[in-house]
Parts: sequence; C-alpha cells; structure tokens
Amino acid sequence: MVERFQITSRSPFEIFHILTCLEKTPEIKIESELFLPEGKGPFGCVIALHGSKGWANHHQDHINGWLNAGLAVCKVHSFSSRSIDSTVDDQLTVTHSMMLVDAFRAQSILEKDPRIGKIGIAGWSLGGTVALYSAWSPIIEILGNPFDAHLPFYPAAHIRPDIQNWSDSPVLILHGDADDWTPLHLVEGLMPQLPNAILHIYQGAHHSFDCQYELTYLPKAVRLRKRTARINKNGRMSGKLFLGIRVPLNERWQRKWVIRILRNRGAHVEGDPMAREDSLVRGKEFFIKNLIQIT
Repeated sequence: MVERFQITSRSPFEIFHILTCLEKTPEIKIESELFLPEGKGPFGCVIALHGSKGWANHHQDHINGWLNAGLAVCKVHSFSSRSIDSTVDDQLTVTHSMMLVDAFRAQSILEKDPRIGKIGIAGWSLGGTVALYSAWSPIIEILGNPFDAHLPFYPAAHIRPDIQNWSDSPVLILHGDADDWTPLHLVEGLMPQLPNAILHIYQGAHHSFDCQYELTYLPKAVRLRKRTARINKNGRMSGKLFLGIRVPLNERWQRKWVIRILRNRGAHVEGDPMAREDSLVRGKEFFIKNLIQIT
C-alpha cells in the first residue's frame, strides 16, 4: 500500500545555511510516498533518499526487500519536487543540505503517525551523504530528532566538522574500494569521528555497485579526490586550494568557481553482482536489527 503526502521543506544551499539562517531560505513543498507492509504495525520505517541521477531500479530493489521484511519505507522526491532530473554534472541545483532538510521534515511527519515506530534513514551517493551527515549532532539539534539507524551507500564523506559530536545511533556504510566518484579514502578519514559506525568495503567494486549496469564512464560527473571541506564552529565551510590557500565554500558562486578551477570531472559506475547481492541482504538485516521492535 502506498500513500502520497507533501512535506513543507526548505532549500538551504549549504550546511552553513542550515546552521545559521535556515528560516531565511526558500520554502518548498516536497512530494513523498509512504509504502506500508502488510500488518497492523507500528512498523519500523526507512526514509530513503536517491542519488545524483534520481530514483533508479536498484534503489527499488532494496526498498522491496525492506518492505518484504516488514518495514515501512518513505521515498522522498527531492529532485522532481524542485523540477530537477539529475545533478551529476553540477551538484549545485539540489544539494545534500536541501535533502537533509527534506529528510528531517519527513521524519517529523512520520513521528506523529501511530503506525510508525522507529525511523531510520538510507541513501545512495548524494542521498548517502545525507544518510551519513544526518548523524552529525549540530544538524540534528536544528532539524529534528536523531534517526534510529543510518545506512549510507557510497556517500561523499568529504566534510570535516570542527565540532566532532555525532549521534549514538548505529551507522552502516557500504562502499567499494574502486570508487572514483566518491572515493573510499574520504570515508576512512571520517571514521575516527563516528562513534557507532561500521564500514563494510567491497573489494574491486565501483560506484553504484548495487546496480546492474556495465562499466560506464560519465565524463561530466563532478567527482571528489583528496581534498576535504572544513566546517568551523561558526558553521562556515571552507577548503584548501593550491599552496594551502583556504577559500570559503558557503555560497553557490563559490562552489561553482572551485569546481571550475579543480576540473574534477569524470567517474565510473558499474554493478558488481556479488557486492549487490551482499548489500541487499546486509542492509536489510541492519534495519531489521535496529528498527523492528520485538514484542
């Protein structure tokens, strides 16, 4: 059974705007779908966020598995609600910050639904970034309550907050070591900050390892390399360029300028049958363990 509803959300460009001036950012209605399994509930629920190409078949494969396991799933349509199909080539039209607000606003609605129990969050790539940084305490303090579990698939983990306070909820990160779009080493560098995180690595697996695509090169995809972005205690984001020069990254024009200078373009996607099968099972078992209440 599916129920459609709208979320009143906001469109902050960067995390800086969430932390300092959220109520001044544009308001928007976000379409969402709540899928309910058979039974009476209350059901554990997964809020699901798509990647830079929007919703795809492999996302639905995971969702079907969660539903079959007795979990509810809320699909958030962050792109189509903003009249965007894809952000592969720019990453600036719909950002992880906008999707963070969408996710927490969906949570605030679902918390009031008597059919819903514990609430987790999952996302792929861009949505994986949301699923990961939604565990950062300063964001939680402004946007809502902690999620009960976080499942990021191959997230961009390039943000390094000065305030290293995170939720105590469990985090399972699934990532491939051949990923050249959102590289594994960025996740590995963040792991010491995360109190209850497990990183499961798929050897030889590319970005979108849980899809069924053949190896495909996306020449315009905005990729990450070694550089990280810092968020200071005042919420301002910055990054180091050449010769250690630090530049602000809080506004759209600043990010656009840095993308042009760095020319970080081109990345691969490829399905990996073994990694795909394992992730379908591993992700489902993670949510069963952490979201389903045994009575």
